Amino acid sequence: MGKYFGTDGFRGEANKNLTAEHAYKIGRFLGWYYGRNKEEGEKCKIVIGKDTRLSSYMFEYALVSGLTASGAEAYLLHVTTTPSVSYVARTEDFDCGIMISASHNPYYDNGIKLINSNGEKMDEETILKIEAYIDGLSGEIPFATRENIGRTVDYAMGRNRYIGYLISLATRSYKNKKVGLDCANGSAWMIAKSVFDALGAKTYVINNEPDGTNINTNCGSTHIEGLQKLVKEKGLDVGFAFDGDADRCLCVDENGNVVNGDMIIYIYGCYLKERGKLAGNKVVTTVMSNFGLYKALDEAGIEYEKTAVGDKYVYENMSANGYRVGGEQSGHIIFRKYATTGDGILTAIKMMEVMLEKKKTLAELAAPVPVYPQVLKNIRVTDKAAAQNDPDVQAAVKAVGEKLGADGRILVRESGTEPVVRVMVEAGEEALCEKYVDEVIDVIVKKGYRED
Repeated sequence: MGKYFGTDGFRGEANKNLTAEHAYKIGRFLGWYYGRNKEEGEKCKIVIGKDTRLSSYMFEYALVSGLTASGAEAYLLHVTTTPSVSYVARTEDFDCGIMISASHNPYYDNGIKLINSNGEKMDEETILKIEAYIDGLSGEIPFATRENIGRTVDYAMGRNRYIGYLISLATRSYKNKKVGLDCANGSAWMIAKSVFDALGAKTYVINNEPDGTNINTNCGSTHIEGLQKLVKEKGLDVGFAFDGDADRCLCVDENGNVVNGDMIIYIYGCYLKERGKLAGNKVVTTVMSNFGLYKALDEAGIEYEKTAVGDKYVYENMSANGYRVGGEQSGHIIFRKYATTGDGILTAIKMMEVMLEKKKTLAELAAPVPVYPQVLKNIRVTDKAAAQNDPDVQAAVKAVGEKLGADGRILVRESGTEPVVRVMVEAGEEALCEKYVDEVIDVIVKKGYRED
């Protein structure tokens, strides 16, 4: 990770540690960088999407100012999902894509995610060059003048083509299926309903009235209780909850129970294996996946890889080895045949496919995955690296690991997107998980790392 960009872009509180000036400089650099080797009269093309946060408009205009000042053409998708920017960038000859979103974070945070022309997350080498420019370490960039100044293009049609692509992936009609959608007052607020309506579902939509400050507020994949209630009250067949930029999806089965990313990986992995299409007989998980997933995969005869947390690392492993499905417990699921990044609405479509093709409910499909008690707590800190590497904190972690032995595990890691250290314990009893997580957090607090 660089100074500004983490595992999922440059993220921070709007106008505090992520400012309009940062966005302008990123635009200036990208417009120059991708335009520097163009033939005379040709301009680079960069596509931009944003979520529904109040500050997303400010960052959009700042990016556009920087891009056009450097001679680039900025194509605006307006409010859309992160995976739609990835899709448009890789299918419509753009030099790169930009998504303005802080994903599942609260509304006052925002982020700038950079996507290359293949629809993948931007490479580290380019990211470091951008950071050097932001810090004034790489010299001045010339302004475009006269006819070389860039322009903006309203490109809502790109978003519409993405919607058409999603619809084309369904294998059967959703007629007579009652589906709940929690759009998190974010990027999916119009797109998800359009897709499921077009496929014939009877849709029940909640949290689809964004006002700039209610994105992710007690809704979406991080607060799935509302969708669980909706599914049970309305007797729905299934529910799908997205996060702010709709690159995540968690499911709710017909009984109101959550089907998380681990279960989704299991369900689709088994589906591919049964059809002889599970490349390498492997799925890709992260170190945060539950013990229960691995037990179920072993029973199904499916092998697995483990990566660091972050769908970036999951995709890199999948791409290098040709694997077809992988993701995170949080709902970032990658179906590599169809997308180069996590896509919440695509995930929902794939779960509908398995349900319809196998003629089973989501509860039946997820039943073989036992869920081991797992407690994860976040603590906001002044210095993530210092807190995690403190000798006393490491000693506490080691002591918990020794107590758990082969019956559980502890994982302490820095968030790649927030000033947070995450402490996770998995064991046979939830009370034990709580006890050991609190032991480690108490040490972090006593050593003075907690942010007031």
